[in-house]
Amino acid sequence: MGLITIIIIALALAMDAFAVSIVSGTTYRQLEVKHAFRMALFFGAFQAFMPLIGSLAGLTIRDHIAEYDHWVAFGLLAAVGGKMIYESFKIAPPGKNSNPASMVVLLFLSIATSIDALAVGITLSFLQVSIAVAVTIIGLITFALSYLGVYIGKKAGHFFEGQIEAVGGLVLIALGIKILIEHLIS
Repeated sequence: MGLITIIIIALALAMDAFAVSIVSGTTYRQLEVKHAFRMALFFGAFQAFMPLIGSLAGLTIRDHIAEYDHWVAFGLLAAVGGKMIYESFKIAPPGKNSNPASMVVLLFLSIATSIDALAVGITLSFLQVSIAVAVTIIGLITFALSYLGVYIGKKAGHFFEGQIEAVGGLVLIALGIKILIEHLIS
């Protein structure tokens, strides 16, 4: 798996956090750099940590499913992508009394937006990829997009966050198909 594929996976995984960042940005009356930085730091860290956990879990089962790991990778990416597409139709802005910068809210949002990355981490353990490089790229891209998302939300509102997440889901499904085809052809 090449660097470009890892970047594409990172961009697709970051779409959840990006969409939530946009929505959260709409709730700030006085947006400060620390608010955007904190949200981006939480989202980036969780998006990097979850694939690491998933990869470690995948390494424990990799030898047992080696002959059909491409089907598992395809199934996981298709399931995560399908879930992202489904969820893209039900994004709602945070309630009027919620504070997206509070530690408790950030913790729950970070976990919710990074569950998909756990499944992708399992997939990464089946492929020839440096997990250190992958989680670093995933974390950095999520950080950057989340930081940007807060400011986009403050300026533009939440007009396109559902479509952004759906595109991320489609990309993950396409990557799953690519992995499956590569293994079936070779």
